[in-house]
Amino acid sequence: MEVHRVPKNGFVEPVYQEALAIELGDRQILFQKEKSLDIFYKGHTLACKYRADFVCFDDLLVEINAINQLSSNEQAQVINYLKATDMTRSLLINFGQKSLRHRRIARSN
Repeated sequence: MEVHRVPKNGFVEPVYQEALAIELGDRQILFQKEKSLDIFYKGHTLACKYRADFVCFDDLLVEINAINQLSSNEQAQVINYLKATDMTRSLLINFGQKSLRHRRIARSN
């Protein structure tokens, strides 16, 4: 909420990403920014990697956007990231609207 409240909406995603990194650090939340994650396909690890905006506490995927409105496309993309990386929990945050929007997304096995 703080990252949305201080600079307000209207910036591009990298602005919010940097601000969120500062906020997470200030709050002593364990995170990795732009973490490279393996992608799995039928038991094989692919050579290409997925770069997550943030991974918090080693198991929470955090994807951020700065768009007019979240759609099912962004949610589907995060679900695919969870499946491909074998992670189970994510938070999709959109800083691009007047009011902060977020969605919790969990993948069942």
